[in-house]
Amino acid sequence: MTSEFKLAPSILSADFADLQSALSQCEDGGAHWIHVDVMDNQFVLNLTIGPPVVKSLRPKTNKFLDVHMMVIDPERLVEAFARAGADLITFHIEATDDAQAVIDIIKASGTQVGISLKPSTPLSEVEPYYDQIDLVLVMSVEPGFGGQGYIDGSTERVQKIKQKLTELCLQDRVLIEVDGGIKLHNAKKVIDAGANVLVAGSAIFGTDDPAQTIRDFYNLSS
Repeated sequence: MTSEFKLAPSILSADFADLQSALSQCEDGGAHWIHVDVMDNQFVLNLTIGPPVVKSLRPKTNKFLDVHMMVIDPERLVEAFARAGADLITFHIEATDDAQAVIDIIKASGTQVGISLKPSTPLSEVEPYYDQIDLVLVMSVEPGFGGQGYIDGSTERVQKIKQKLTELCLQDRVLIEVDGGIKLHNAKKVIDAGANVLVAGSAIFGTDDPAQTIRDFYNLSS
């Protein structure tokens, strides 16, 4: 049996002219989290969602708002997203020269803390911070655009992170989230490798019935 997990539909793949419908579909399907991709056209070559969008989403849903900042100098935006209603703010280890300072700022804002890393970044870059964070986000595509294919080596990276967290007795405290190329056909192997949270965008909002697709993901654990 596949272990219990949380699904975080990425609204980057939803209809931006009707995000209320996307939230309703997530509610109807039973998704635990809502994943919000923030891109600044500098760290990655795309420009997406800012704090005003998160602020507009917050009163419309009681879902956990999972904000993934793909931006340089992430400390500049932490307070704005925290005030807007983020429950968790994740930054990229590659986007700052002082990860400890960013962690401290996020903690001071009152939100949970996540660290993300690109597919080519050594796991050793984030390991020193495991005991200070709530989540590690494994990018299984190159960040920047939705609809990419899953990089197979990502599954092994999840396994290694899970092993390290277990060695540190942190496996029950630090969640592993995987983002990129997650589909119904590969989700089970990623969960079995140790992932606790799966981000899916086009695999959900690109279907005729996003709510049913969310339920299909959760049926993998039944």
